Amino acid sequence: MPALDTSLDPRSESYVDNRSAMLRRLDELDEALRQATAGGGTKYVIRHHARGKLLARERIELLLDRDAPFLELAPLAAWGTDHAVGAGLVTGIGVVEGITCMIIANDPTVRGGAVNPYSLKKTQRAGEIARVNRLPLINLVESGGADLPAQAEIFIPGGGVFRDLTRLSAAGIPTIAVVFGNATAGGAYIPGMSDYTIFVRDRAKVFLAGPPLVKMATGEDTDDESLGGAAMHATKSGLADFLAEDERDGIRLARAAVARLNWRPSGLPTVAESPKYDPEDLLAIPSADLRLPFDPREILAHVLDGSEFDEFKPAYGTALCTGWGRIHGYPVGVLANARGILFSQEAQKAAQFIQLANQSRTPLLFLQNTTGYMVGADYEQAGIIKHGALMINAVANSTVPHLTVNIGASYGAGNYGMCGRAYDPRFLFTWPNAKSAVMGPTQLAGVLSIVARQAAEAKGQPYDEERDAQMRAMVEHKIESESAALFLSGRLYDDGVIDPRDTRTVLGLCLSVVQDGPEPRFGVFRM
Repeated sequence: MPALDTSLDPRSESYVDNRSAMLRRLDELDEALRQATAGGGTKYVIRHHARGKLLARERIELLLDRDAPFLELAPLAAWGTDHAVGAGLVTGIGVVEGITCMIIANDPTVRGGAVNPYSLKKTQRAGEIARVNRLPLINLVESGGADLPAQAEIFIPGGGVFRDLTRLSAAGIPTIAVVFGNATAGGAYIPGMSDYTIFVRDRAKVFLAGPPLVKMATGEDTDDESLGGAAMHATKSGLADFLAEDERDGIRLARAAVARLNWRPSGLPTVAESPKYDPEDLLAIPSADLRLPFDPREILAHVLDGSEFDEFKPAYGTALCTGWGRIHGYPVGVLANARGILFSQEAQKAAQFIQLANQSRTPLLFLQNTTGYMVGADYEQAGIIKHGALMINAVANSTVPHLTVNIGASYGAGNYGMCGRAYDPRFLFTWPNAKSAVMGPTQLAGVLSIVARQAAEAKGQPYDEERDAQMRAMVEHKIESESAALFLSGRLYDDGVIDPRDTRTVLGLCLSVVQDGPEPRFGVFRM
């Protein structure tokens, strides 16, 4: 393939300004990640360790193969809410006994590992990734069940977690539960519906109702061990398949269970030619002002193997860059916004390219930086709606794996056409500078202003310009904050905010686990 060149000048004013702006966003990201890894705080971490127990990330580290990578997912869940950053749960993809697995670990330092609305969404997303990519699922359980003050948001949708466990098993995807402490009420069904269960002696407590509730419900006097202790479940109820002597032994037994699965080995990123250019430059490519376009080929030159890219239809629909490349040896088809707006030609070009990728069973990588589809009388008359619908149809019905990275802006229906969250990409990550909303803050505030002005005129009333200015400023501030990367990641609209310099590594790990969907149902036809 031809290799891409770069026109970046580290001495230029734009390079320095862009890099400085990105570093400020990365500082904000680092602070948010520090909050996530702090769990419930120093007091509860000390108390947990004093009981001879490991933290969630310590359990994961022991579970993984030595020096194996771990791709943590949604680490900023619940950011900007009343719940702890991370939502009291750690999820991610790692290698255990040479097999790539999905791992879910309760963080008992955060309200005893209780389930809140964001940890529920995080669990369900992890289960979805495990199902679609056929990854064995390992639950490291220590949870007191639902966070009762939030039960109205948890109880009804929460049953889906148990349904999904049974469907994984029915699909032949192994599920393993290691119980380190409480697994009460609904949490008891996590081991109850897993293929393999491991309980830690004198620690695991698995019951539908604890002694106080049993006393209230039936009048029976009982204790934790006889009601749901590890030894009881291993010798009497049969719920425990293996009885571990301590936490480390439980992790050893989990690794042994994975080794016995007779599962396919992991496809870790292969050895491939590195890009020709320094990944540090990725910090300076996106414009500090997202209204200014930048060339996505500069990003591809710093991410693709050997910086090689075979562009498709380079002279047609030039606001969208499409073509073929490799990342860590894995072939990809790329769709990247070269200018913010999508026109009819770009939409038609995208639809054809997506069909070609499906014909060759090549995964697709979407690099989002779009303000949406073009508006205006001329474009409506030329068919922008039907052409945009054509592109969205192709994305929605494509059966190859999709990976999406928001590298700048993702506004309006352009978010859909470029495979936003609603279109089920296998993985979706965001750069810290990125934004996403129905439209930009200034445009949205302006639309509301025009509508309000027209309503006043229709009633024959004078329009309050001072109030209008206040309204516009308030709306712009609100939309600006709600479209930011940390806000959106906190609500699990992506799988994580990543450092641009890690993009190649993250995509390589994702490509190593994606599995093909069904074969395409029709061949390629031109639009």
